[in-house]
Amino acid sequence: EEDLAEARLALEEAQAAMKESAGELTSSRKEVAGRLGKEVAGLLHDLGMPNGTLAVEIASAEPGRSGADLATFLFSANKGAKAQELKAVASGGEFSRLMLAIKYILAARQKLPTIIFDEIDTGVSGEIALKMAEMMAQMAGSHQIITITHLHQLAARGRSHYFVYKEESAQRTVSRIRRLTPEERVMEIAQMIGGNRPSETVIRNAREMLTGG
Repeated sequence: EEDLAEARLALEEAQAAMKESAGELTSSRKEVAGRLGKEVAGLLHDLGMPNGTLAVEIASAEPGRSGADLATFLFSANKGAKAQELKAVASGGEFSRLMLAIKYILAARQKLPTIIFDEIDTGVSGEIALKMAEMMAQMAGSHQIITITHLHQLAARGRSHYFVYKEESAQRTVSRIRRLTPEERVMEIAQMIGGNRPSETVIRNAREMLTGG
């Protein structure tokens, strides 16, 4: 009986401590969610989505390792449109820009040594791609940024350029990677702009992009 009483008391104390910690975490999340939405909206404006909004809805959930909350991301890209769950309304290009905006904000608050972007530029081009490249370059000031991309605007901003390719033999296919020399990099950027047989004008354009001209 004494053991059971001690166990009940320990359980009650643990539950009380859990509820207190979960409540503090919930309050903190709700405060941060509001700031996150405002910061993301500002970045989306720069990324060509002047009416883009993001809201994080915090609802109660069964307590677990990550607290007692269920966070739902609600997104709207158009003026007057009701924000809905991100997975239901964001197109490929919108999702890419939104993810970059969130990563950009979080990178300033986390001590991550390396951030990898795997084709985060899907569905974007032109001026928006240039803005994304600029944001990644800023992030590279405090993090190692590895970007897998097919856009010349992004590839030209990197300090190093690695080419991923496949070698086929009679038995198997092997993926390989190698660092490009400065001249190889010019040709690779030119091919990203103008196809496998770029003109002299395109090659000159690629060289200017790499030299900042």
